[in-house]
Amino acid sequence: MMRKLSVRDIVIAGVLGAVAILLGVTRLGYIPVPTAAGNATIMHIPAIIGGIMQGPVVGLIVGAIFGISSFLNATVPLFKDPLVAILPRLFIGVAAWLVYAGLRRKSEYLAVAVAAFIGTLTNTVLVLIMAVLRNYLTPGVAWTVGITNGIPEAIVGTIVTLAVVLAWKQIGRKSNKSKISKDVDI
Repeated sequence: MMRKLSVRDIVIAGVLGAVAILLGVTRLGYIPVPTAAGNATIMHIPAIIGGIMQGPVVGLIVGAIFGISSFLNATVPLFKDPLVAILPRLFIGVAAWLVYAGLRRKSEYLAVAVAAFIGTLTNTVLVLIMAVLRNYLTPGVAWTVGITNGIPEAIVGTIVTLAVVLAWKQIGRKSNKSKISKDVDI
């Protein structure tokens, strides 16, 4: 049975959705890489973080916000199609959560890293599949984009997600108390 969304879930989904929009609108979500595409995008990372931190529903909501923003701000025909711009993005956080949930008991670091990598590839692969199915790209072009752009994006996405999630979870922290509370006698 599915649990209700908590206030925390709604707030985190909203904040991460806003970050995804901000990354796209300001172009801060594009990192220059030496590939044919020229940039690796990190706009999908908030959906991955939402899935890892709060579960599949929050990941789906953030992915939807990212997809809708991509659709509304599209400058190329490929992303003016909601089946390409929105539908694939719904699965980013869900896939990341499934991987994270399956691996977190073995190693938190490994679970976050693999979830980020798979979440990024979910975005790339599903967008490219929809682009081919909707006749925007040929299969050959899709494979080329997937290999030359998808792999660098997955690497960048893994590094950024690891940094954010591990800092957020404060993995490796020795104590739940802050240094200030240890030093102050009350």
